[in-house]
Amino acid sequence: MPSYVHRLARIEDLPVIVDIYNSTIASREVTADTEPITVQSRAAWFADHTPERRPLWVIHDAADTSENPAVIGWLSYSNFYGRPAYSGTAELSIYIAESWRGKGIGKYCLEQAMAFAPNVKVHTLLGFIFGHNEPSLALFRKYGFDTWAHFPKVANLDGIERDLIILGKRVA
Repeated sequence: MPSYVHRLARIEDLPVIVDIYNSTIASREVTADTEPITVQSRAAWFADHTPERRPLWVIHDAADTSENPAVIGWLSYSNFYGRPAYSGTAELSIYIAESWRGKGIGKYCLEQAMAFAPNVKVHTLLGFIFGHNEPSLALFRKYGFDTWAHFPKVANLDGIERDLIILGKRVA
């Protein structure tokens, strides 16, 4: 089984982060964006991810020992709700390069995120997942995340109304 490593994302990683994100849009399973985003449109989002509170990690194949290993996925902690009382809660986002999906990177990311959360003063993790995204729902549930909210038919993807499920887990 492959093993993975991660590091904090650097601004020069932003183009590949955006490419990986954009690669998920066509499936209509992962993101509510319906058109590709740009690197420029993600600059402020990138800046909001600070190592001490809301890290953004890029994932590499541990076997790639080159000086500049390929980014094969990324994970971000994001604010759940922009008020101070919610600072101990973070939304997790995991995106994986198309050729690397189904190879355990999601498991790696969730394990690392849960273990690391107390280091950034996070006690509760959330996943916002479409109700028809069975692989992501199964992954989060495998790690003990429960359904905390179900928003029926709140998204419209190509004329099809979709549910949003919020899965949550207390980790500290």
